[in-house]
Amino acid sequence: MASFISQAQSRILRLLGLCLLASILIQAAAAQVPHERKDFIIWGIAQNNDSKGTEAVVHAFQAAHPEYNVRLLSMGAGGMDPQKLMTSIVGNVAPDLVFQDRFTIGDWASRGAFMPLDDYIKRDAADPNCPKASDYYPPVWQEATYGGHVYGIPYGADDRILYYNKAIFREDADKLRAAGLDPTRPPRTWTELLAYGKVLTEYNPDGTIKRAGYLPNYGNTWLYLYSFQMNGNFMSADGRTCTFDTPENETALAYMVQGYDQVGGYEKAKGFETGFLQNENDPFLVGKIAMKTDGDWILQDIIKYAPSLDIGNAPAPVPDDRYNHVGAFKNEKDTYTTWVGGFCYSIPKGSRNPEAAWQFMKFALNPEGRMIEHRANREWEKHRDRSYIPRMSANIPANALIYKEFQPADPKFAAALKLHIDMLAHSSVRPPTFVAQELWDEQVKATEAACLHKGSPKQVLLASQARVQRDLDAFYGEGKYPIINLWIPFWVFTGAFVLLILWVMFAFRKKKLGKLSKGEARWAYLFISPWVIGFIAFTLGPMLASLFFSFTQYNVLNPARFVGIKNYTEMFTTDWGDTWKAFSNVIYLAGVGVPLMVFTGLAVALLLNGAVKGIRFYRTMFYMPAIVPTVASAVLWIWLLYSDPHRGLINGIWDATVTKWLGLAPPGWLNAEAWSKPSLVIMGAWGAGSGMILWLAGLKGIPTSLYEASSLDGATPRQQFWAVTMPQLSPILFFNVVMGFIGAMQEFDRIYIMKPTDSAVGPGESLLTPVYKLFHDGFAYFKMGSASAMAWAIFIFILLLTLAQFALAKNWVHYEVEN
Repeated sequence: MASFISQAQSRILRLLGLCLLASILIQAAAAQVPHERKDFIIWGIAQNNDSKGTEAVVHAFQAAHPEYNVRLLSMGAGGMDPQKLMTSIVGNVAPDLVFQDRFTIGDWASRGAFMPLDDYIKRDAADPNCPKASDYYPPVWQEATYGGHVYGIPYGADDRILYYNKAIFREDADKLRAAGLDPTRPPRTWTELLAYGKVLTEYNPDGTIKRAGYLPNYGNTWLYLYSFQMNGNFMSADGRTCTFDTPENETALAYMVQGYDQVGGYEKAKGFETGFLQNENDPFLVGKIAMKTDGDWILQDIIKYAPSLDIGNAPAPVPDDRYNHVGAFKNEKDTYTTWVGGFCYSIPKGSRNPEAAWQFMKFALNPEGRMIEHRANREWEKHRDRSYIPRMSANIPANALIYKEFQPADPKFAAALKLHIDMLAHSSVRPPTFVAQELWDEQVKATEAACLHKGSPKQVLLASQARVQRDLDAFYGEGKYPIINLWIPFWVFTGAFVLLILWVMFAFRKKKLGKLSKGEARWAYLFISPWVIGFIAFTLGPMLASLFFSFTQYNVLNPARFVGIKNYTEMFTTDWGDTWKAFSNVIYLAGVGVPLMVFTGLAVALLLNGAVKGIRFYRTMFYMPAIVPTVASAVLWIWLLYSDPHRGLINGIWDATVTKWLGLAPPGWLNAEAWSKPSLVIMGAWGAGSGMILWLAGLKGIPTSLYEASSLDGATPRQQFWAVTMPQLSPILFFNVVMGFIGAMQEFDRIYIMKPTDSAVGPGESLLTPVYKLFHDGFAYFKMGSASAMAWAIFIFILLLTLAQFALAKNWVHYEVEN
């Protein structure tokens, strides 16, 4: 017995020893395992072969901060998709940091979408890596502020200077001298710029542009550059008044109009630009453009694809009244002027790791972080056997270090880079305001309208000013409108739905039905309930919500305010120009496109309504365009309809035939106001195969006895078509017409993909449609009230049009069985 007890004690002691050893080993292993890292998400940074610098900064940051795991997502890199960002903030799944275009900061900050950084800056003021206003170019820092608070830390600074091709200047030296111009130097004034551009422009025999000396809005100028050179602006100092219509802006816009008129008009210039390619075929690199005003980003393309190109650079030419006859400034205070843009890092509302975001900004944007980025980029370019030219930083000390270490060996590139740095001290920025996106869009629209001679510079600027001022007044005057609790309409609509269900149940109970009928009715209601619930939740519900929001001022992030019929009255007053343009465009598409589509579908059906060899193959081929996805179809037609014969298949054939024999230049298609809507009509006719199937089914359903009887009566084939075929097909014709008009009124997807300019929807807004306007108001400006009002205007217009068609149908639609 004692021996047994001794053995048990020994085993227990050994077991305890093993447990103690295991505990020690587990603790030692746990000590080797790092703490769990927090995911830290950044949106807006591109990830490709040219993002090695950013990756190096991320790796260095994670080495210094092992507690964070940085995840990069492009999500609209360089332009931060506003719909995705807004949705993430509203849904409380916002990223921790975004890489955002600086000029939009005021817009997002006004909605409370971004976090102010003032407290972080004040807290870490003693940290040498903490961003300070004094370390940044003043206009660049100003662009990232709103309402006296800092909402972003600037990243880059991309000002604009004049680039010119010295080889072209030498080739046309005699022409330049004959015009009294010096071929050894660039233009310095606006008048000189136009004069040089006129001499250096060449034309093809058909009158199209072969080489442009200078195009006022090609490169990256916009109305902003010319306005800033006139000391103009677009907003008052207090940010409450839009100042589009000023003598300075009118003069600047008139100058742009003069520049396009000089080369034969805006449409001709835009048609020429459609032939432009990128990379090694860039028009400036291949000599299609003699001069352009652009940012420092083009230096990377030049050194990659045309390092031997003999380029020159100079500040963008200024208005004539600044210069005297010997080429010097008249006033010592006068200087060359340019404008600067760029991006910044901002922390969105709802960020789960704002401290990590702040630490990353401090690390990535200080001089040391920028040097890590550029060194990695240089090594990557060296690996690809390319020279490296850095992009400029918004941080002044960083710029000095970057230029010192990465100064290009080629003097022409070094001079261009140095000029970009020097001009940052003479740069202006777009107004930091919550209507920044609308200001941008309106200056694009005003420029295009003036250059197309849709109105004088004063007229188009006044129209743009009125639209921007309307939104300024709405923002600053929102206090007079009451806030609406959104739960009230929700419960009202929910209560109405419940009452409807109770009424249906009560009505069902009152019906005197047999036991079997009641059972069948219950099953019928059960089977249709998924569709009914889906219709109420996903169709009727959103419709009622949009009706409610159409009477409000609502931008998703801030409370909705009841404004009555204000959105509807503005649609037909302040915004009447765009409203009328949108509806007139779709009326054209419906009035021309629908008859053409109907005729084409019927004609093809008549051709295929036979028993000939291979008819199934032909039917398949004619129907196939109808099943091509809209996006794929639009991209295909963009390629077909390029204005440049060297890129567009249709114009290539036109150029080789019609132009060669008759001397008629090819159409401008999507880049010409007269041809943009016909382009969409042609696309619609190409997809007429869907209607052809219906026509073919109708033709097959016409009794042959009717044709036999009419033949006995002596009817000719033409008489049979109008007396037999068309009356029998009238229901199908009616259906195609109704659906065609509804489809035309809802035109959007092709426009969204094919719009050829930066913000304007086709030349002269010739491609603007009501649905596109609805989308732009709702998801670019987040004016949900205006967008909802437009949605109901479209609905009412389609409803009235359809009711009118049904009323007229009694006179010409014939059914086989009628009372």
